[in-house]
Amino acid sequence: MSFNVVLYEPEIPQNTGNIARTCAATGTNLYLIRPLGFSVDDKHLKRAGLDYWDLVKVFYYDSLFDLIEEKGINRFFFVSTKGDKFYSENAYEADCFFVFGKETAGLPQEIHDKYPNKRIKIPMVGHERARSLNLSNAVNIIIYEALRQSGFNNLC
Repeated sequence: MSFNVVLYEPEIPQNTGNIARTCAATGTNLYLIRPLGFSVDDKHLKRAGLDYWDLVKVFYYDSLFDLIEEKGINRFFFVSTKGDKFYSENAYEADCFFVFGKETAGLPQEIHDKYPNKRIKIPMVGHERARSLNLSNAVNIIIYEALRQSGFNNLC
């Protein structure tokens, strides 16, 4: 059983590197939606991912909508502070796609408008200055919930 992390236009190489490391350790696929805010040869990206990059299945797309069309919307969840439902309120099955927005702007408004019922959120205190979690931390929370629900299949 595998899951999929989708990073929409990621901007910070260290976050993407840390997420790649989590993907390697959990057997999760990583989808990167261009444009990226860094080069995939970036030393910070490689340092954060350590020597795990060869253990990650990485896919690149120029459009999030192309990926959705190819895979089917039923398997997608959009992680956003604007979600109405906590991430823990869903049942996740193999091959789900968890989409995370860019660090500075989140997901595009078009996603919110088109798929309002596919949004999930991580609960936080309602403080205007504590707007969101670090992207790599948010990915870890979601992936490990999906893995927990699957009984941590294929992990030891």
